[in-house]
Amino acid sequence: MRRIGATVAVLVLAGATLGMTAGTASAAPSEGARAVAACPTGWGSGAKGGSAMGVDHLENIRTGQHECYDRIVFDVPGGGDQIDYQVQYVDRLYARPSGEYIPVDGGAILDIRVGGWSYDVEAGVWTYPGKAGEPLPGVNVSGYSTFRDTRFGSTFEGETQVGVGVRARLPFRVIQLEDRVVVDVAHSWTR
Repeated sequence: MRRIGATVAVLVLAGATLGMTAGTASAAPSEGARAVAACPTGWGSGAKGGSAMGVDHLENIRTGQHECYDRIVFDVPGGGDQIDYQVQYVDRLYARPSGEYIPVDGGAILDIRVGGWSYDVEAGVWTYPGKAGEPLPGVNVSGYSTFRDTRFGSTFEGETQVGVGVRARLPFRVIQLEDRVVVDVAHSWTR
């Protein structure tokens, strides 16, 4: 009888220990696991464009880093939410209309054209101080996950051209917001 009681006690203790271990093991991943953001990658890498009437002046270009993508923003005050743009991957960047080759570092190059002059002809002043073939003024992409380089292309016929060197040909999207065009380039195809 003592043997049965001792065996039952051992089994109860073993079961309780296993239950606690299993409970701890199942709780550990959900409590201790880092939350991973769901990063959309269905944007594709094909050319994207939007057209609109009217031309305003580009005043600023800025970049930012996000958990899922790197971002470049073109500020065109007065452009509203209908600013012309063309964004596509190219093998090499050539300034318009000169056709001058502009080297851009990275595994892939995005040619971004935004409806907005960087020079105000009537006032005789630059609204954005970019120089052909030079890095974008005030923009530093060192340490970015996706962006590797930025180069000013040209401003011609109401359009400003910029080249962005990207780590690889990755999916991107273009968003039109009030007075600006936003280009997001994903860090990867899948996450």
